[in-house]
Amino acid sequence: MAGRKRTQKPSWEASAIRALRRHMKLSQGELAAELGTRQQTVSEWETGRYRPRGASATLLTIIAERAEFEYRARKEKGERGKEEEG
Repeated sequence: MAGRKRTQKPSWEASAIRALRRHMKLSQGELAAELGTRQQTVSEWETGRYRPRGASATLLTIIAERAEFEYRARKEKGERGKEEEG
């Protein structure tokens, strides 16, 4: 993937997931269907019990961008101190 610029991946927090779902006017079950996961998983993300990782986090980011949902990426531990490129 030479020449491809790496972008900061958002760390999806409970409140952002809930806000995205409400922005899209979806139930937890409907968002789960969009992501190919279970309603219980979305519920656990929204309560902060677990955080989406890997493909789920990537799909949330893609869905948010397509829904024109404004969110802010939270810096991961290793990203602290780095300037956000823009």
